[in-house]
Parts: sequence; structure tokens; C-alpha cells
Amino acid sequence: MEIPPLSERPVSQEEEEAFLRSIQPRRGLFGRRFIGPRRWRPGWAWVPRVRGGAERGGSERSGEGGPGEGGAAFSGGQGGVAAWLRADPVDWGIRIAVVLLIVAGCYAVYINGVAEGWWRAWGENPTAQPTRSAMSGGAPTPGPSVSGEAAMSGGYQVGPDGVLVRPAEHAASTYTLPELPQAATENSERGAEAAAEHYLALLVYAWNTGNTTPLADMSDPDSKFASTYVANIEELYSHGWADGTSSKVTAVLRVEPMEANGTDVPENTIFIKFRISSIDGKECVGTRLKTQENEYESTLSFLMTWKDGRWIEIQGRVISDDE
Repeated sequence: MEIPPLSERPVSQEEEEAFLRSIQPRRGLFGRRFIGPRRWRPGWAWVPRVRGGAERGGSERSGEGGPGEGGAAFSGGQGGVAAWLRADPVDWGIRIAVVLLIVAGCYAVYINGVAEGWWRAWGENPTAQPTRSAMSGGAPTPGPSVSGEAAMSGGYQVGPDGVLVRPAEHAASTYTLPELPQAATENSERGAEAAAEHYLALLVYAWNTGNTTPLADMSDPDSKFASTYVANIEELYSHGWADGTSSKVTAVLRVEPMEANGTDVPENTIFIKFRISSIDGKECVGTRLKTQENEYESTLSFLMTWKDGRWIEIQGRVISDDE
């Protein structure tokens, strides 16, 4: 754009404002472009610098309402506010984003301060610990120790080992060891079926108590099914616990003798296939508690072998309907 010489520029306030509007860059397709220097004034829109009264007559130099630096261009503030309100959608989006970022930052600082103990949460009142009166002649009674961890869902407290304390009413001692049914002592297809049901009960018992010994005792040492479950249960109870696990047989699909193959299927082996319905219950890992009360269906298969006067599991497999 060609800029006219100073001698041709308007000198009155109205002409100068018209002149300034004429040299402003036009709004493009994807936003507003600016030519020349600009600066941000709080509460106002971006505006170009305006020459002072040095280039105007005596009345402007004497401060009689001339549009110089800080003059009529900003008088009353109404023109700047109107320009601020006429911002395009992109500018409004940027302003809203900046405000949201500031609010989010303040909220993050507040949450971090509550977590670190720098200040109390909004509306939380300090709880006074009861102490023995000094007039009683005894030493002050220390208040109960409170874990530094935040209370978890359901009112669980964090123990000294960093694990949520298991409720006493659901302790491992409340679960009784399943007894081997009389039918499972028989070397027959019915005996293999009863033994397989008992083996499932031992698996559920191990999940709820962490005691894997009965399950391992009824498993072949080379059973990958048994060794996997024993390892998973022991890993869980090294820094957590489980409660409310259940599984029951809903249908017997197959009870069939297997032919020995000299490798992984020995003599006196029977194939058992069940439909089962299970609930995972609660599972605690450290300070995290997961509850799954939904019942789901699975297919459970065992190879049970009669060995040394009893049935043992040599292979197993479970397939959930969700898989």
C-alpha cells in the first residue's frame, strides 16, 4: 500500500480516524493479518501506535482534545471496549482457552496442595484428638495414629505394610477348607467328576484365603494350569488380598475316559468338562480396590488321573464366554 506524504495526510480528528481506518489491513480468509508494530494494552484490543501532537497544530500540543498518544483515541474507553467486543471467533476462542487454562492451573494447584497436606480441603474441619487433662496428674494420652494415606472407598484404612486392611468380617479365617466328598474317593467316572468339583472348590478357597497348599497337593507337579494359578494367587497376596470369589458348576458337559498316549495322558485318566458360573468379588492390590460383582459364564475342563489311591488334576483349561 502506498503511504501519502505528510503534507497530504488529514489534520482534523475525524479525517485522521478515517485515514487510519483506510490503511488498516483487511481481514483475510483465515484470520486477521497486521502490518507494522502493535502492542497489547490491558482491557483493550490490539491497536497501532498513533503519532502524538508533535505533528499537529498548537491546539493539539496544548492538550485540547487532540488525538495524540493517550488522547481522543482512548477517551472514555468506549471505543476500545467496542473494538474488543468486535473480535473474530478465532480471537474469542484464544481468549476463552487462556481463561480455561488459568482456571485449570489454579484447580490443579489446589488439588496438589490438598494431596500434599499444604492446606485442608474445602469445608474440611480439623478433628481434635482427645487428651488426658493435665489436672489429672497423668501424662497426656496420645491420640490414635492416623494413616497419612487418604481414606479409600468403603472406609478401608491403609495398614503399616501399605496395603488396605481387610475387614475382619471377611477375613481369610472366615472361609473353611472344603472337605473331600465321599464320592471323590472312588475310582470311577462319578468319582472323577466329584473330585473335579472338589478341585474347583479348592481353587476358589485359594483365591479367598491365599492358602494354595490344598490346591497344589491335589495337582500334578507338572500341571501348568495349577502352577499358573498358584503363582498368581501368591503374587496377589504378597501385596494384597481377594474376597468374595465364587464359582459353581451349572452343568456337566462331558465325563469321558481318555486313552493313554504314553506322554501327557497316563492310564486311568478321565476327561471332565463343566459349565460354571463365577463372580470375581473384591481384589485389593496395595491401596487399589477393584470390585466385580457381575456373574459370568465359562467352560472348565480337567484331566483327572487316579494315582496312589486318589484323584489328581494333571491338566486344566478355562475359557470365558467373553473371550
